[in-house]
Amino acid sequence: MKDSQILSVFQAKPAAPAKTAPAQHLVFDACHLGVVLRAVAFVELVVMVGAMYGTQNFADWLGRTAFVTGGALPAALAWLLASCAAKRPLQRLHPPVQWAMGLLLGALAGAYGCGLIALVAGLEAPPWLGSACTGALLAAALLAGLVWRAKARLPAATAARLAELQQRIQPHFLFNTLNSAIALVRAEPAKAEAVLENLSDLFRSALDDRGEPVDLAQEVALARSYLAIEQVRFGARLQIEWSLDPMAQAARLPPLLLQPLVENAVKHGVEPSATGAQLRISTQRRGSMVVIKVTNTVPAGQGVSGHGLALANVRERLLLLHDVQAKFQAALIDGVYQVRMELPA
Repeated sequence: MKDSQILSVFQAKPAAPAKTAPAQHLVFDACHLGVVLRAVAFVELVVMVGAMYGTQNFADWLGRTAFVTGGALPAALAWLLASCAAKRPLQRLHPPVQWAMGLLLGALAGAYGCGLIALVAGLEAPPWLGSACTGALLAAALLAGLVWRAKARLPAATAARLAELQQRIQPHFLFNTLNSAIALVRAEPAKAEAVLENLSDLFRSALDDRGEPVDLAQEVALARSYLAIEQVRFGARLQIEWSLDPMAQAARLPPLLLQPLVENAVKHGVEPSATGAQLRISTQRRGSMVVIKVTNTVPAGQGVSGHGLALANVRERLLLLHDVQAKFQAALIDGVYQVRMELPA
C-alpha cells in the first residue's frame, strides 16, 4: 500500500496563487461520434423539409432531396472535420470568438456545398450568398446544441460528487470504519493504521475539487482502498476477485464511477448474507473499447433492492462523457448481479 499521511485531507490547504490570465475553455466539441451522427441527421432533416417546397409529388420530392443532399452532406461533414481539427486553436480563444469561428466555418461549408451542386448541375448563377447564410444558420443551431451538451455535463458531475461525498460521510459508514480501526489498535496496530490510511484516501478523492475524467487505474486504486476497509469489517464473508487487463488501465471515465458500484455490491451482496458473498471486478480491452464488469452474488431468494439511484447516477455520467460510444447494463441472473460498462479505450 502506498504511504499516505493520516487525516491529511483535513489539514488546511495553502491558497492557490492568483492567475492573471485564466485558461480558456472549449465551448463546443465536435470530436465525438454521437455528435457527428446527430449533426448529419439534423442537416438531412432540414434538407428533407426544405425539399418539400415547390415539389409536385413524392417522386419529385425524393429526387430533389437526393440532389440537395449531394451538396449538404459533404458540407456538414466538412464543418465537423474542420471544427474537430481546429479544436486546440479554438480552445485558446474567448467564447465569443469561438462562436464567430464556428459560424464562419458554417458559412464556408455552405458555400462549399453550393459549389458542389453547381459543379454537378452546371448552374450559371449559383446562390453563393444564400448558401453561405444557410450554412451559418445551421452551424448556429449545431453550436447551440453542442454548447448545451457541454454545459449539461457540469451540473451532473457536481451533483454526483456531492452525492458521493454525502454517502461517504454517512454516520454509520464512518462509525463502522472507526470502530474497526479501534478494535485493531492494540492487537494489530499496523492493520488499524492501514484502515485509517484507506479512509483518508477515500475522503481525499471525495473532497478533490477536480471534475475532469480520470484513468481507470485511479478508479481501481480507489475501489481497492474501499474494499480494504470492508475486508477488515466483514473478514472471510467478503471474497474479492480481481481480473484486470493492463491494456485497459488508461481508459478515461468520470471520477468516482467505479467505487459506488463496488459499494452497492457490498451493501446488497455481503451485508444481508450470513455466509457472505463473492465480489468480482474485471476489466478487459477489446479492440478500441474497454469492458468493465462488477459482479456479486446475492442471498438466495433476494431480488434487486434499493432505489437504483447510484446506478442511474453512474449511467448518466458515463453517457454524458462518452455519448453513444458508452454502454451500461445491469441485471440479476441466477443469483448473480452484474453491472457491465463499455467505453472507449
